[in-house]
Parts: sequence; structure tokens; C-alpha cells
Amino acid sequence: MGFVETFTEKGQDIANKIQSNRYMSAISNGLMSTLPIMMIGALSTLLSSMQIEAYQNLIAPIKALLALPATFTTNALSLYTVFAIANELAKSFKQDGAGAGYVSLFAFLVLTPISLFTVEGAPMPVSALTFDFLGARGLFAAMIVGLLASRIYIFALDKNWTIKMPDGVPPFITRTFSSLIPAFIVAIIFTIISGVFAQTSFGSFHQFIYTVLQIPLQGLGGNIWSLLLALFVMQLLWVFGIHGAIVVMAVIRPIMTTLDLENLAAYQAGEAMPHLVTGSFWSVFANFSPMLGLVLVLFVTKSKQFKLLGRLGAPGAIFGIHEPLIFGLPIVMNPILAIPYILSPMVCTLLGYILTVVGILPRAIGMQVPFGAPIFLSGLLQGSWKLGVAQLLMIPVSAAIYYPFVKILDKRNLEQEQHAE
Repeated sequence: MGFVETFTEKGQDIANKIQSNRYMSAISNGLMSTLPIMMIGALSTLLSSMQIEAYQNLIAPIKALLALPATFTTNALSLYTVFAIANELAKSFKQDGAGAGYVSLFAFLVLTPISLFTVEGAPMPVSALTFDFLGARGLFAAMIVGLLASRIYIFALDKNWTIKMPDGVPPFITRTFSSLIPAFIVAIIFTIISGVFAQTSFGSFHQFIYTVLQIPLQGLGGNIWSLLLALFVMQLLWVFGIHGAIVVMAVIRPIMTTLDLENLAAYQAGEAMPHLVTGSFWSVFANFSPMLGLVLVLFVTKSKQFKLLGRLGAPGAIFGIHEPLIFGLPIVMNPILAIPYILSPMVCTLLGYILTVVGILPRAIGMQVPFGAPIFLSGLLQGSWKLGVAQLLMIPVSAAIYYPFVKILDKRNLEQEQHAE
């Protein structure tokens, strides 16, 4: 077996293991299931915070109302996340997902620090649960708690540490009582954990995870060179016929989602967005223009095969669907097209980074744009028409990268077609 075959086989094995891993799938699927919540919050933020003076004057009487959905979606996303991840993990073990979700939500809340405030006129300080760790800052803690609390709950159920009900009791009542002991076990464990971390210099489990894990990972994931490396790996895997997005996004989606949420929160507050490199930044510059550049080149080729593939692949490429071109040309196992296929999204991303650093383009606000939103609209939803225009201008850049390589194959295809005729 040659190197290519070995690499492809090993790569497919890795992709399959990641896709079938219960815990990675629970995180990935759990985050994906919160997309409607994230979109509600992002749209609320966009409508209430667009920095256009005339628009702001117009919405001034209802601005607080427009921003209200974001308060209980984007700013509280960790609550939805911990439930969704626990639910997904429990279902993978054929257990009650809702029960695991509720118990994990409790575990997350019992770890969340409560603040005391002095209120004028109140006889004593008021305790309150702030949004500090309910949004982006608590997202990594939510992932960990969702997996850990759900797994303890499932373990107790598997061991039959449950209250048995007599025959004839309705199934709903039976399920409720069977979850009592597992729920109490989770409650005891996480109450102890909360008490232990309250005695440390961090003050809470959330602050510990944010300081020790989340900040370093965000620093690594929010780096342009890390992003380019991730793009290179993903594109290379696709060249070998391996679903690169499954492998790469399974690792970086939690980091990118957190960066997006922090940008969105800053945008809503009218503050400078802290991150340039985010999942939204990746989506704007790497997802659409490169393949549309290839389509543009295919339209001006001479071989019938390439012209037809260009027409067939164009509609999907507009909406970020690339498989017809990847497997139709093909790009898979094609050493000539592999070079521009890997290079073009990296060049577009680097250009977008430079243009943002020098101030020509604004930072993406972190809007969670649904898959299938077309080019230009996907950029526009990130807070500025300039990003949509930049996407369109990257198409000829990508076309220039693809052109010499496609020309080589086009000449060969044309000769074969003429010979066949």
C-alpha cells in the first residue's frame, strides 16, 4: 500500500473516530442545537446596535426592547449549552436526555457564583445571579459540566441505583422516580465541588476554567497563524477524500463560538470587539470566495466538461456547498488542483486579516449566520456591507490563483475531447 492510500485510510479512521466519539459529538451537536438561540440573540444585537446615527435615532424609543432577546440568549448561552450537551450525551447512551439536561443545568448553576449588592432602601444586601458566567465566559465550563454531570447521571442509571416502582405505575412516574437517586448523586458531587472551589483563590469553578483553560485556548484559536494552519489541514484532508470539516471543526468550534460570542457581547455594549480572528471571520473570508473563483475560471475554459461542471457547481458554491466541485472535477486526489484548492482560502483569509488590521474592513460582529446564507448576505450580516463587498472582491483573487492550474487541465481535457470527436 502506497503513501497516499495509507494516509487516506488513516485519515478516514481518524475522521470516523471523531465523528463516532460520544463526547466530541455531544459537544458538537449540542452547540449546533443552540443555533436558533444564538441566531435570535445575534439578530437582536444587530437590530439594536447597528452603528448608524439615523437608525439609532429612529429606534431610540424601543432600543431596550430590541436588545431584550439578546440578554436571555447570547448573554445566557451557557445555560442552553449545558442542557443541550448533557441531553445529546445521554441520548447517545440510550438514556433520558431531558433528565440528564435538567440535572446538568442544576450542576452548572450550583457552581455559578452568587454576587451580593447593596440596594438603597433595602435592610440587607441583595444576592443575585449575574450574567458574568452565563454567557461566553462560562461556555467552556458549561461544556465540561454538561459532559461530567450527564455522565455521572448515566452511570448511576446503568448501575440501577434507582427507586423501583411497582407494576402498573404510569411510565412517566416510573421515569421520574428512577432519576431521583442519580439526580441526588450529581447534586451532592457538584455542591461539594462548588464548596471546594469557593475556598480557592479563584473563588469559583467557572473562574478556574476561564482562567486556566478558556483564556489560553482562545489565545491559541484566535491567532491568524493557528487559523491558517487549521485551514491548511482541513483543505489537505479534503484533497485526500477525507471530510476535513468534521476533523477540524470538531476541535476548534468550541473556541471559535466563544470568540464570536465575546465579540457579539462587546458589539451590543457599544464597546470595541476584542477578537479579530473568530469563527465568523473564517466564514466570511474562507467559505465562499475561493470556490466561486474556481467557478469563474471554469466559465471561461474551452473544454465542455469544465464548462458543464462550472454551471452545475455555481449554485451550490454561492451558498457554500462545494461537494459537487470537490468530487466532480475532481479536486480529490488531483495534485494539480490541490495546490490552488489549499492556497486560495488561505490567501483570502490572510488578505482579510491584513485589510482588517489596517482598518479598511471592520471586525465581524460574531453573528451566527445559518449554513446556506449566500455570499454577500453572509458578510452583510456580520455588521457591515464592506464585508459583503470584500467577499465579492475576493472572487477574482481566487480566480487568479486557480487560473494557471485549471488552464493546464483544460488544455488536456480539450485535446481528449477533440480526439474523441
